Amino acid sequence: MRQLTLLYFLCVVLFGCENQEPKKIPPNILFIAIDDLRNELGVYGSQAKSPNLDVLANDGSLFTNHYVQVPTCGASRYALMTGLRPSKPEHLRNDAIEFEISNRKEGEIPESFIHHFRRNGYYTVGIGKITHSADGFLYGYEESVSEKRELPHSWDELLFNPGKWETGWNAFFAYANGKNRQSLKKQVKPYEAGEVDDEGYPDGLSTNLALSKLRELKNKKQPFFMGLGLFKPHLPFNAPKKYWDLYERDSIALSENPRIPENIDSKSLHESGEFNQYALGEEKASLSESVTDDYARKLRHGYLASISYIDTQVGKVLEELKRLGLEENTIVVVWGDHGWHLGDQRVWGKHTLFENALKSTLIVKSPHLKNQNKEIQTIVESVDIYPTLMEISGIPFNHKIDGESFAQVLESASEGNEVAYSYFKNGISMRTEKYRLTKYFRDEEPVLELYDHDLDSNESNNIAAENSEIVADLMHLLEKGNTGLYSSN
Repeated sequence: MRQLTLLYFLCVVLFGCENQEPKKIPPNILFIAIDDLRNELGVYGSQAKSPNLDVLANDGSLFTNHYVQVPTCGASRYALMTGLRPSKPEHLRNDAIEFEISNRKEGEIPESFIHHFRRNGYYTVGIGKITHSADGFLYGYEESVSEKRELPHSWDELLFNPGKWETGWNAFFAYANGKNRQSLKKQVKPYEAGEVDDEGYPDGLSTNLALSKLRELKNKKQPFFMGLGLFKPHLPFNAPKKYWDLYERDSIALSENPRIPENIDSKSLHESGEFNQYALGEEKASLSESVTDDYARKLRHGYLASISYIDTQVGKVLEELKRLGLEENTIVVVWGDHGWHLGDQRVWGKHTLFENALKSTLIVKSPHLKNQNKEIQTIVESVDIYPTLMEISGIPFNHKIDGESFAQVLESASEGNEVAYSYFKNGISMRTEKYRLTKYFRDEEPVLELYDHDLDSNESNNIAAENSEIVADLMHLLEKGNTGLYSSN
């Protein structure tokens, strides 16, 4: 007995066996990127039928004031991946990642937050559109698929099933008959209710890949990062007809702010060029004339149907995560890469510095948070996601980024940064709790726009001219967001 006691004592002294905490298992990350998804979910108060995303939001945290850095796909994703605000004109383009990252050798600073996860023992898998490319490889819309990765050092695996569309970019602009916007020379409608099942469009195929890969990852003896990039509700608004049938078109609400805001120059908006590429649309959108209410409802119907289609795909993945017993140690993030004008300010598309284009969906669910806040009104930015995921995963990093972690906000009522910066159209826009202030570096007047969200949440009237004191008070804060992208003169 004395020998056993002595051995126990030596164990405690030498190895700290007593009170030794069990080693924490790193959490898995499931990151779902959804193209063009503004705050258009049922849980946000929308007409959208999105039961699966609504449940996720109610179980986790729904962010009601998440803003992107740039209202275009590739540049928004560059900011997300790097945690950096744009500091060069090239950072505002869809090929920002290709320009800044794709051709570089691996360096000390990780090329993306996914790369940092990989360096810290994670197995990383990308499916679909996580960065700008539809499948993670660099090639043009009408070119053959290349073997050059957009992020050369971030992924252990890049997976995509283009199905009958043959390439990622063809699949991105897919129609149910196997054709695409390119092959049909843009002689297409901006919507389609396909008589197909979920696999009749590419996002159903990506979802099946995710389900299959989760089953494999279940048996790997290392944590994983899985990125799943879903195309819809990006144009064209194509979804299986059963999702269109969920809605009565006559009951679909029209925009609350369909007019051009007062006291602005039209340069702050655009002529809906991306939307008008779909040459067989019944009407063209322009700033000079609104589309008819009937057509606006049809387009909104397509957007809502696309969301319901995507919601079902997300539901399948979340159910499989649960069935495999992975839910208890997997952080789930759902992120929209920017918002979209659905006729708001007479625009159909993104590419503006208005609320409609800059605010997007963000949901975070972490199984390790005991008291996760359900609805978070704190202002956060896409660049904040990088440091937040590192903090809640317990992974340190030493390189400088612009984002600030909102991990504490997930658990408590503590305030975050309370300001968001966005960049486009030769301008910087800043959102505070009460105001949006935008400064354009251009010849057309006015170059300043101020919107009071307590009184004008639709941003329908620029009040900068009659509120010079408020503008002056906010301007020093806006200038802090100027990363050198524009001259301050």
